[in-house]
Amino acid sequence: MTKESVTLYFCAGSSDKTYRAAIEQVDGGYVVSFAFGRRGSTMQTGTKTNSPVSFQKAKAIYDKLVREKTAKGYTPGADGTPYSQTKNAERDTGLRCQLLNSITEAEAEKLLGDPAWWLQEKYDGRRVLVRKDASGSVTGINRKGLTIGLPEPIIQQARQIAGTFVIDGECVGDRLYTFDCLERDGIEVAGFPYSKRMEILTGFVKRGAMECAPTAAGPGDKRDLFQVLQEGNREGVVFKRANAPYTAGRPASGGTQVKFKFVTTGSFIVAKVNAGKRSVALEVLDDAGKGVNVGNVTIPANQKVPGVGTIVECRYLYCYPQGSLFQPVLLGVRDDLEPGSCGIQQLKYKRGEDEEA
Repeated sequence: MTKESVTLYFCAGSSDKTYRAAIEQVDGGYVVSFAFGRRGSTMQTGTKTNSPVSFQKAKAIYDKLVREKTAKGYTPGADGTPYSQTKNAERDTGLRCQLLNSITEAEAEKLLGDPAWWLQEKYDGRRVLVRKDASGSVTGINRKGLTIGLPEPIIQQARQIAGTFVIDGECVGDRLYTFDCLERDGIEVAGFPYSKRMEILTGFVKRGAMECAPTAAGPGDKRDLFQVLQEGNREGVVFKRANAPYTAGRPASGGTQVKFKFVTTGSFIVAKVNAGKRSVALEVLDDAGKGVNVGNVTIPANQKVPGVGTIVECRYLYCYPQGSLFQPVLLGVRDDLEPGSCGIQQLKYKRGEDEEA
């Protein structure tokens, strides 16, 4: 049984290579196996453990192997965009993202007409903070505050920017769409009004591997951008109060930054792998932390079946009250989230049958 695996790619010049690593359960222990070769060709295989070892030891070997390959330019992206891994991968930086609550369509309509709130495009990617320090070192930080690898094009653009900074954004492929600034040239600007932080951000982040998310201020411009994004089938929008500081964490309700999605997505815990089928059972957590079943989702043929306890992101039309998701589609695994993010409060119920969770 495979407990954990990854497929990495490398594209440069005439090279187009694939590398796979996995932790597999064998005879009561675990082994780390690997396979490599040109993409589409027969793979050469091997093992890093001649006999089964404990999971902890296998995990350490596996993580070291993945770090070594990514340091050489391999990437999880099938297009082979290189990722650079830091020496301190998964070290806590102490930095945390400002997280957002969702609002209803009626609430979004009200904020569109309120000049105290600005609007930005919301992206369907991975939340990433990027920090450049006085030594010129560039570090990626996930929403948990842990250091992570970054696509090389983002690192290269960050290095070309004079001075130091900490910026917040959404990573989509090898591009970072930036939407906030926490620090610039040694000055913590997180406490500045959002409008001032955007003025600072747009002053040094230009188009390229890093660029500023489309932003609108004023009811007319906000409605225009809202319409363009909605008609373009984009993910959604974020409303931000112009005079508000950057506040780490998620408020119990409301907040000075809120999101509205044009499509419905949610984070779910895999409760069971359905035997003989490429599908898994999903659940969310109620207020007491107890799992509540919300039906099954089919796993596409090009994706690995996630194991029990894995957190996945799914798109769906709505959820039946006391029932299942309607037409769920698996978007992917979310290894940057904790189970607490999979609350029942995130569910969107069928129109006309809404009930408070």
